[in-house]
Amino acid sequence: METLLLNKDNVGSLIDLDAVQSAVEEGYKAFNSGYVVQPDFLSVVLPNSHEGIDFKAGLNLGNDCITMKASTGGYDNNPNLGLPTGMNTVLLFDARTSFLKCIMDGTWITGCRTAAAGAISVKYLARTNAERLCIIGAGKQARRQLLAISRVRKLKEVRVWNAGIKALDDYVEEMTKKTGLVIRKFKTVEEAVDGADIIVTTTRGRRGPILKKEWVAPGTHIVAVGADMPDKQELSVDLYENAKVVNDSIDLCFKNGETHNAVKAGIIKQPSDIYAEIGEIILKQKNGRENKNEITIFDTVGMAIQDNVTAAMLYNAAIEKNRDILFFLLRLFAKLILYI
Repeated sequence: METLLLNKDNVGSLIDLDAVQSAVEEGYKAFNSGYVVQPDFLSVVLPNSHEGIDFKAGLNLGNDCITMKASTGGYDNNPNLGLPTGMNTVLLFDARTSFLKCIMDGTWITGCRTAAAGAISVKYLARTNAERLCIIGAGKQARRQLLAISRVRKLKEVRVWNAGIKALDDYVEEMTKKTGLVIRKFKTVEEAVDGADIIVTTTRGRRGPILKKEWVAPGTHIVAVGADMPDKQELSVDLYENAKVVNDSIDLCFKNGETHNAVKAGIIKQPSDIYAEIGEIILKQKNGRENKNEITIFDTVGMAIQDNVTAAMLYNAAIEKNRDILFFLLRLFAKLILYI
C-alpha cells in the first residue's frame, strides 16, 4: 500500500460543493449519534503574536477514519516570502490499521467545509422565505459562504460590507459575474444588515464586535464564522440575550467561539443555556426554527469531524478518478494492440 499525496491543485480538481455539504451534514449527524471521538484541539501560538498552528484531530467510527489537520494563521509577512498567510495540511489514517492513507493540502477542505456549515445552518434555521443575504467581510470565506448558501435558499439580493474598499469592489465584481445575483456594497455594517434575512460574519474577528443587536430585525438568522478563538469577536454579546443559539460543538464554542464572549459576559452561564448542536436539529432530536420572529445564531468554530468526512470523501473521489484513468488507458492500450 502507498500513501496518496494530494496537493492543492489535486484537491481543487476534486471539490464538489454539493458533495462537501452532504458530507458535512452526515458528519454532524455522526457526531450527535455518538460515532465520533473528538478531543480538544491544540493551539500553538508564537509569543506576543497571532502567528501559530491549530491541530484538530478526530475519529469517525462511521467511516473508520482518523484525521489530523494542521491549520496555520496570522503569518502576515508570508506573502513577502511567496507564501500564503495561512496553510492547512490534513493527514488521513485508516483507523483499523493506523495506515496513513493520504496526505492532502487542506486549504480547500477548510474553506469549503466551513462554507458548508454555514449553508447547513441556513437550511435548518433560516426562514424558508429568506431571500436577502448580508455578508460582512469580502475575503475567500465570504465568497464560499455566498456560493454555499445560494444552494439552499433562492436569493434575490446580496448585501456586502468590508473594511477595505478595494477588496469590497473586487468581491462585488467577481461574485456578480460568478453568481448572476444582485450584489450591493455598503459603507457601514448598519446599512448592510438593514432588511437582511440572513447575516454571515466572515471577518478575522480582530476589530471587536461589529454587529449590534439594535440593527438585527426579528426573524434574522446569523451565521457567526470569523470568531473561532477566545480572543476574537464579531457579535455584540447582547445579541445572545433572547436568541436561539445553536453551536456546531457546544463544548468547543463555549470555550473558543463567538459564544465564548457571551459566556464571558455572563449572558450564557452554562452549556445547557445553549439551545442545541446543529447535529441534533438535523437528526430531528430538537426543532430548528419554530416561528418567523425568533432570531437564530449559529456559531461554528470548526470541528475535526468536518475535516474527517470531507477528507475521506475527497480521498475516495481521488481513488475513483485514478481508477477511471487507469481503465481508460487500458482500453486505449487494448485498441492500439488490436490496431497493430
